[in-house]
Amino acid sequence: MPKYLVPKLVSGALVLSMIAGFLLVDSSAQKRRRKRKPSAPQITNPAIYQPSPVDNANSNNSGDTGNANSADTQPGRPASEEDPEAMKQTIRTLSGQVDKLTNKITQMEESQRSLVDLERLSRAEARSSALNTELRDVQAKQAELEARAEDIDFALKPENIERSTAGYGTTRPEELREQRRKQLENEKERVRKQLDLLAASRARLEQAIATSDAEIERLRKKLDAADEAAIQDAKKKAESEGTSSSESGARPKPSPSPYPPS
Repeated sequence: MPKYLVPKLVSGALVLSMIAGFLLVDSSAQKRRRKRKPSAPQITNPAIYQPSPVDNANSNNSGDTGNANSADTQPGRPASEEDPEAMKQTIRTLSGQVDKLTNKITQMEESQRSLVDLERLSRAEARSSALNTELRDVQAKQAELEARAEDIDFALKPENIERSTAGYGTTRPEELREQRRKQLENEKERVRKQLDLLAASRARLEQAIATSDAEIERLRKKLDAADEAAIQDAKKKAESEGTSSSESGARPKPSPSPYPPS
């Protein structure tokens, strides 16, 4: 072997040994990385958002605005609590309106009662008129029956019975006169019964007419009293209105002060 090849071989061997050493080191490092245990995960808290000064100013402004709006929307005290004179005037006005309504209701009730009384008076007068008509009829029938009863009493006299049967030709005039007498007595009994019935009807009608007349008189007095009360109320109302108007017209006005206001 020539001498000049020996150094080349030596240098080549050294280069190969160095390359082999590097490969061994690299493989051992990879094995160590593979055998290394994984580290535990670390928990990190997220960062808390801090609002900027501009956001704080806007939120403060909105809060103030909301407070102002809520303060504006709160109902204030009524003006009547702040002003006693206004409250008194309101009370007087309401009291006057209540009095007017009460007077109107009273007038309507009185008018209604007056209409009812007028209707009752009209019915009572019509009933009284019908009762009087019926009473006149009863009295007329009673007068006729009384006249008939007097005629029967006159005919029952013996001489009149004999005179009434004298024109009949009979051999037994006593039986004929007895028959005539019984006939007249029966008729007299019927007339007496009719007169008793008419007398009872007359008494009933007279009592009903008296009651109806008393009712009519009472209703007339009641209506007259209501009319008189209405006239008196109208007079009092006119006098009170005239007095109030004169007082309001004669009320002196305050004279202006000669001194200037301080």
